[in-house]
Amino acid sequence: MKSVVRIGCGGAFWGDSVEGARQLVEYGEIDYLILDYLAEITMSILARMKARDGNSGYATDSLDGVIKPLLPALAACGIRVVTNAGGMNPVALKQAIDAEVAAQGLSLSVAAVTGDDLADEIERLRSLDVREMSAGTPLPQRLMSANAYLGATPIAAALAAGADIVITGRCVDSALALGPLMHEFSWTETDYDHLAAGSLVGHVIECGTQCTGGLFTDWDEVPGWDNMGYPIAVCQQDGSFEIIKPPNTGGLLTPATVAEQIVYEIDDPASYRLPDVTADFASVTVEPGSLGGVRVVGACGREPGAHYKLCATYSDGYRATATMMIGGIDARAKAERTAAAILERTRRLFQRQGWDDYHETSVEILGSEATYGPHARALQTREVILKIAVRHAEKAALELFGREIYPAATSMAQGITGFAGGRPTPQPVVRLFSCLVPKSTVSAGFTLGQGIQSVPVSSATAAAIPPVSAEALEVEPIASSVSPSVEETRTVPLVSLAHARSGDKGDSANIGVLARRVEFVDLLRAQLSAARVADWFRHLVRGPVRRYEWPGLQGFNFVMEHALGGGGVASLRHDPQGKALAQMLLDIPIEVPRAWLDHDGILAPPASSYPHV
Repeated sequence: MKSVVRIGCGGAFWGDSVEGARQLVEYGEIDYLILDYLAEITMSILARMKARDGNSGYATDSLDGVIKPLLPALAACGIRVVTNAGGMNPVALKQAIDAEVAAQGLSLSVAAVTGDDLADEIERLRSLDVREMSAGTPLPQRLMSANAYLGATPIAAALAAGADIVITGRCVDSALALGPLMHEFSWTETDYDHLAAGSLVGHVIECGTQCTGGLFTDWDEVPGWDNMGYPIAVCQQDGSFEIIKPPNTGGLLTPATVAEQIVYEIDDPASYRLPDVTADFASVTVEPGSLGGVRVVGACGREPGAHYKLCATYSDGYRATATMMIGGIDARAKAERTAAAILERTRRLFQRQGWDDYHETSVEILGSEATYGPHARALQTREVILKIAVRHAEKAALELFGREIYPAATSMAQGITGFAGGRPTPQPVVRLFSCLVPKSTVSAGFTLGQGIQSVPVSSATAAAIPPVSAEALEVEPIASSVSPSVEETRTVPLVSLAHARSGDKGDSANIGVLARRVEFVDLLRAQLSAARVADWFRHLVRGPVRRYEWPGLQGFNFVMEHALGGGGVASLRHDPQGKALAQMLLDIPIEVPRAWLDHDGILAPPASSYPHV
């Protein structure tokens, strides 16, 4: 049994730079290379690929850009690979890698984890009357894909059987790291604290450079964007770990950069439900580590639920998006009128054809801070990008819409130019359906050599946690220990007091807000209520907003339901994954004691509670 396991993440999504994996392998001081390729939207793309060609359906970048050129170095260094690049067809990717291993004259064993694809089990799931997790709607009639989020146990079993490369389909992202740790440290399925800690390892590094300075609030402090260092987790058997990166690489490793990644895409930090464990990250702390990185400790766990999360995708008509630049005086007003005219004209033509109205429209005037809604400040800008996105059940209706965009260049306002991407063409709308399915309905296993070896997964006795009303979860403002009078306060933006990071899960978004100093926490608790955040985003959020305390990280997590216009490719918004939501919230005004400001009126606290490493 190893005393220390080093896991590097060289890819965060399908389309990430192949340089990340190369950087980590050339550095050489890792035991495992993990590569995360899947998102909910990616599964629908891979499902369409597999429908056209039964030998496809996996992330091709993983083979051609990463594994194929790195195979000799992986074999020479003894680095094992775990990746979910198998997508909708892990067995096909395994076979392609096996062929490449043989062609290069190497001796490496490749395993494929199976069991997540439930496309052939739809009627059985329908008989269970599964319901969408947030909306309560029944399973759609026709699905494009249906995949359960498996855990780490099949990965650990494949490694124990001797696999050098493990290919999975849909599994929780954190399992890519937890599987190797279960194997190397002999953690069992009931070592819940260890399983929570190992899941946190995967959660921190799964998005690559997002924990080494990428997307950091204080972006101007991050050097070397052109050569960002990809993360390595140096893991101990007790569950503690330290995040480092290869030497002479760009990026920034501080407790704050790692803390921001911890809050990414989390709901209740004290009850983060995964197939292997229900993790409690509320007391997790980050601090400078002994290796020059950031040490993370404090994860706890308890038994998981008896269900897997299943994500299905289905087709829901078509969408099209047109963009054009409009410049000059009153550019915003000209864009608004142009959009209204195009929509009015095409609606009239729809009526002539006997078609229904658009199912949904979205007009965003980019450059005028359209996404900020009532908080926009750039209303008099002289250059904007008009974006019109529409949705309709009929493909022909959107083809007509596409033909009616260019006439704006001669029949409407001066300054119209830059029709990016040419005439817009209809694209399928793919929606997500998320539900819970009993673990007993899923048969997980792996193939290594001939045949599939089943991997039993213990059925936890804990039932799935039922939904709780937003009213019960919403935290109202409470009295702060800092309560100066109006005369003694001044207004500063939230960014002066906190870091923040936003993420998405389907149509929901979260924003983690982390105080720069522990002294700021009470003040933020008093002024940054769930109700105030809901009001700040009232132009975007259609569901409830919940606030959770996050004491270990000196902050709060805000979860906003129905906040992304459908999320993923179903959303017509320019920001369907809520990437800019944290930046918007960081502008919200906060009243602080006048004594906290220096003579120039700037908030100038002592050294941050998150010192740089």
